[in-house]
Amino acid sequence: MKKTIFSLAFALLTLASCSNDDGDSLEIPTVGETLEAGIGGANQPNQVYLDLSTAQSSVVNRASWDFGFSTGAEFRVIINGSVKMAVKKLETSDITLIQVEDEGVNVSYNTLVSSGYVDNPTGVLDGAEVGQGTAIDEISEIDLENKVYLVNLGFEVSTATPDVGGVSVDGTSRGWKKVRILRNGNGYKIQYADLTSTTYTEKTITKDADFNFTFFSLNTAKTVSVEPEKNKWDLNFTTFTNYLGTILYGYSDFIVSNRLGGTKVYQVLVAGDVTYEAFTKVNIVETNFDASSLDQRIIGANWRNGGSQSTLPSIKTDRFYVVKDAAGNYYKIKFLAMTNEVGVRGYTTFEYAILN
Repeated sequence: MKKTIFSLAFALLTLASCSNDDGDSLEIPTVGETLEAGIGGANQPNQVYLDLSTAQSSVVNRASWDFGFSTGAEFRVIINGSVKMAVKKLETSDITLIQVEDEGVNVSYNTLVSSGYVDNPTGVLDGAEVGQGTAIDEISEIDLENKVYLVNLGFEVSTATPDVGGVSVDGTSRGWKKVRILRNGNGYKIQYADLTSTTYTEKTITKDADFNFTFFSLNTAKTVSVEPEKNKWDLNFTTFTNYLGTILYGYSDFIVSNRLGGTKVYQVLVAGDVTYEAFTKVNIVETNFDASSLDQRIIGANWRNGGSQSTLPSIKTDRFYVVKDAAGNYYKIKFLAMTNEVGVRGYTTFEYAILN
């Protein structure tokens, strides 16, 4: 994972000190630092993880991983929704059996939420009903109960150039695999193969409590670095598989919060004396954070207009967001642009400040 620092768009206006969990003094803007997320343009190749307390980001190519193995007490596995992966549970526990592609297992306007092919976009891992929790059932300690999954690996990052204001995120197909996941003590075993193969590869996955997930790539047959440590990021800029009513829908320019790591967020609508500039710590309503404990999509795509055939995408200027990190620091954040100076998407800029 390449470590980068967000590029400064204008000079820091005012600095103030606050303390993190380690007691280190952090220099955080109180009036406004404007930053640009390194999403990478209209193909949006990058997932960007922002730590508000340091104004630093971690950037990873969104096609570099396939599965995330929960490091908590549960045995849950997520799929990479940023490349539109989808999975279907089969009736067998025998991964040596030949399988065939099922073109209905995908992310599209024609795929129903009730199919259960993707993870619940709230980020809540638990849930036994179809469309709740992870698309892959919780991994059982009884091996025979762990079924084989037909896996549509989604799409490579596109290299096509869209019209100005548009995006091109889906490249060529990443293909199909069959996958079975078992427990291995307090960790996991993953078995995977091509659909027509009668043999399989098996790898062990360990839990690391410093992270929300341990990530694995079928392409490299190794664990890979994706998210920073769970207490070192707050917001993730990414493409995203979401629920839109009863169907699945792929979003660009999406932002999720680090719900599992303890980050909380709520939206504030501008009205009368309620403005971003005038908002201070005394204006915070703690109960407004409650919804973000159960949903990572509070910012989501709510900060921008997607555009249409006759209008370019744009930000919504009637709102801003309040963020509380795991260390108890409060920030306000407003979005300034989602395109660069010539209208190309994938250049999100925003201003944020700590609330003392």
